[in-house]
Amino acid sequence: MDIPGAGPLADTFLLLLDLFGVLVFAVSGNLLAVRKDYDFTGSVLLGFLAGLGGGMVRDVLLGRVPASLLNPIYLVVPVLAALVVYLVGQHVERVRAVIIACDAVGLGLFCMTGTVITLGVGLGIAPALFMGVLTAAGGGILRDVVANENPAVFNSSDLYLVPALAGSALTAVVFEAGVWNVWTALAVGAFVVVFRLAALRFRWRVPAPMRSWSWRGRLRRLRRRSR
Repeated sequence: MDIPGAGPLADTFLLLLDLFGVLVFAVSGNLLAVRKDYDFTGSVLLGFLAGLGGGMVRDVLLGRVPASLLNPIYLVVPVLAALVVYLVGQHVERVRAVIIACDAVGLGLFCMTGTVITLGVGLGIAPALFMGVLTAAGGGILRDVVANENPAVFNSSDLYLVPALAGSALTAVVFEAGVWNVWTALAVGAFVVVFRLAALRFRWRVPAPMRSWSWRGRLRRLRRRSR
């Protein structure tokens, strides 16, 4: 994965981040297949969709050949993840908790790589934020839709896009400030993971329109209080 203007060390670091993101998202897809009682081929398919879907959509929109097609190692990672889960998945307890943890790590990694890649090709902050969120959420959406699950991004009680957007924004700030390195990347990724898990733990949610925070709902409550 090459970024214009970046050195070979930066490219290698970004590649490792991206591969690790593919791995954890692929594991989340494989574990979902275990919970759904899918066979091995179904597990591989969900792993591919979860791990590579968001990055492929990002690269197509940027007019690039998807990195997963240029570098065969991307195609190996989901297969390895499926093999590992196939061998030990039946011993995994509380599979949903493992899926959520892997999903949170993948979210933190992919929102960074999507943002940095977009900034690296010369696009502005707004497109970079959009691509960061798309890279982070795209694979999970494809995974859940194919598995007939309600995607997390559409669940009002589940903060998903907000942590990804916050991570993309922090990544853009760090990258534009010229201090993007392994330590700042780890810090931003950890922030997104903690944000995502804390939102689940404390049930943070985005207000739903046409409910309590809408203007009509506000007026209705004020009238009731005045009565």
